[in-house]
Amino acid sequence: QVPLVESGGGLVQAGGSLRLSCAASGRSFSSAAMGWFRQAPGKEREFVAAISWSGGSISYADSVKGRFTISRDIGASTVYLQMNTLKPEDTAVYYCNAGLSVATMSKGEYNDYWGQGTQVTVSS
Repeated sequence: QVPLVESGGGLVQAGGSLRLSCAASGRSFSSAAMGWFRQAPGKEREFVAAISWSGGSISYADSVKGRFTISRDIGASTVYLQMNTLKPEDTAVYYCNAGLSVATMSKGEYNDYWGQGTQVTVSS
Protein backbone atom coordinates (compact mmCIF):
# COMPACT_ATOMS: atom_id res chain seq x y z
CA GLN A 1 0.00 0.00 0.00
CA VAL A 2 1.41 3.35 -1.08
CA PRO A 3 1.53 5.58 1.99
CA LEU A 4 1.14 8.89 0.14
CA VAL A 5 -1.06 9.51 -2.90
CA GLU A 6 -1.05 12.87 -4.68
CA SER A 7 -3.74 14.12 -7.04
CA GLY A 8 -5.10 17.30 -8.57
CA GLY A 9 -2.43 18.21 -11.07
CA GLY A 10 -3.15 19.25 -14.63
CA LEU A 11 -2.65 21.79 -17.38
CA VAL A 12 -3.59 25.38 -16.65
CA GLN A 13 -2.91 28.76 -18.19
CA ALA A 14 -0.75 31.30 -16.44
CA GLY A 15 -2.75 33.13 -13.81
CA GLY A 16 -4.96 30.12 -13.18
CA SER A 17 -5.40 27.94 -10.11
CA LEU A 18 -5.11 24.32 -9.10
CA ARG A 19 -5.67 22.45 -5.85
CA LEU A 20 -3.45 19.50 -5.08
CA SER A 21 -4.30 16.81 -2.55
CA CYS A 22 -2.12 14.28 -0.76
CA ALA A 23 -3.83 11.46 1.06
CA ALA A 24 -1.76 9.68 3.70
CA SER A 25 -2.42 6.14 4.79
CA GLY A 26 -1.12 4.31 7.80
CA ARG A 27 -0.76 5.37 11.39
CA SER A 28 2.79 6.56 10.81
CA PHE A 29 1.55 9.76 9.21
CA SER A 30 -1.49 10.47 11.32
CA SER A 31 0.44 12.89 13.53
CA ALA A 32 3.26 13.88 11.20
CA ALA A 33 4.13 17.17 9.62
CA MET A 34 3.59 17.07 5.88
CA GLY A 35 5.03 19.04 3.05
CA TRP A 36 5.06 19.62 -0.68
CA PHE A 37 8.11 19.54 -2.90
CA ARG A 38 8.42 19.93 -6.65
CA GLN A 39 10.85 18.91 -9.34
CA ALA A 40 11.08 20.52 -12.75
CA PRO A 41 12.89 18.81 -15.65
CA GLY A 42 16.63 19.06 -15.24
CA LYS A 43 16.36 20.60 -11.79
CA GLU A 44 16.71 19.31 -8.28
CA ARG A 45 13.70 18.65 -6.09
CA GLU A 46 12.86 21.78 -4.11
CA PHE A 47 10.77 22.65 -1.08
CA VAL A 48 7.41 24.32 -1.67
CA ALA A 49 5.43 24.33 1.58
CA ALA A 50 5.00 22.40 4.84
CA ILE A 51 2.50 22.23 7.66
CA SER A 52 2.67 20.75 11.13
CA TRP A 53 0.22 18.13 12.39
CA SER A 54 -1.81 20.77 14.24
CA GLY A 55 -1.55 23.34 11.48
CA GLY A 56 0.04 25.75 13.91
CA SER A 57 3.34 25.84 12.05
CA ILE A 58 3.47 26.56 8.32
CA SER A 59 6.33 27.43 6.03
CA TYR A 60 6.52 28.44 2.36
CA ALA A 61 9.29 28.83 -0.16
CA ASP A 62 9.81 32.47 -1.07
CA SER A 63 8.87 31.74 -4.67
CA VAL A 64 5.30 30.74 -3.73
CA LYS A 65 4.53 33.02 -0.77
CA GLY A 66 1.31 34.92 -1.27
CA ARG A 67 0.19 32.60 -4.09
CA PHE A 68 0.09 29.12 -2.54
CA THR A 69 -1.73 28.00 0.60
CA ILE A 70 -1.12 24.72 2.40
CA SER A 71 -3.75 23.20 4.67
CA ARG A 72 -4.68 19.83 6.08
CA ASP A 73 -7.68 17.81 7.15
CA ILE A 74 -6.52 15.79 10.12
CA GLY A 75 -9.56 13.54 10.14
CA ALA A 76 -9.05 12.66 6.49
CA SER A 77 -5.25 12.45 6.81
CA THR A 78 -5.02 14.70 3.79
CA VAL A 79 -2.93 17.75 3.02
CA TYR A 80 -3.86 20.26 0.34
CA LEU A 81 -1.95 22.81 -1.70
CA GLN A 82 -4.07 25.60 -3.15
CA MET A 83 -2.09 27.19 -5.94
CA ASN A 84 -3.25 30.54 -7.28
CA THR A 85 -1.78 32.96 -9.81
CA LEU A 86 0.22 30.14 -11.34
CA LYS A 87 3.28 30.96 -13.42
CA PRO A 88 5.05 28.92 -16.12
CA GLU A 89 7.97 28.50 -13.70
CA ASP A 90 5.64 26.57 -11.38
CA THR A 91 5.60 23.76 -13.94
CA ALA A 92 6.92 20.63 -12.24
CA VAL A 93 5.98 17.29 -10.76
CA TYR A 94 4.67 17.96 -7.27
CA TYR A 95 5.30 15.45 -4.49
CA CYS A 96 4.22 15.31 -0.88
CA ASN A 97 6.46 14.14 1.91
CA ALA A 98 5.82 13.34 5.53
CA GLY A 99 7.56 12.63 8.79
CA LEU A 100 10.09 15.41 9.21
CA SER A 101 9.47 18.71 10.99
CA VAL A 102 8.32 21.84 9.21
CA ALA A 103 11.63 23.50 9.97
CA THR A 104 13.60 20.60 8.51
CA MET A 105 11.52 20.40 5.34
CA SER A 106 11.75 24.16 4.85
CA LYS A 107 15.53 23.71 4.60
CA GLY A 108 14.94 21.41 1.66
CA GLU A 109 15.44 18.16 3.52
CA TYR A 110 13.13 15.20 3.05
CA ASN A 111 12.87 11.54 3.87
CA ASP A 112 12.10 8.55 1.70
CA TYR A 113 8.30 8.63 2.08
CA TRP A 114 7.14 9.90 -1.30
CA GLY A 115 4.00 9.51 -3.33
CA GLN A 116 4.03 9.03 -7.10
CA GLY A 117 3.76 12.76 -7.74
CA THR A 118 1.30 14.79 -9.77
CA GLN A 119 2.21 16.81 -12.85
CA VAL A 120 1.45 20.53 -12.92
CA THR A 121 1.92 22.29 -16.24
CA VAL A 122 1.39 26.04 -16.56
CA SER A 123 1.25 27.42 -20.08
CA SER A 124 2.16 31.00 -20.90
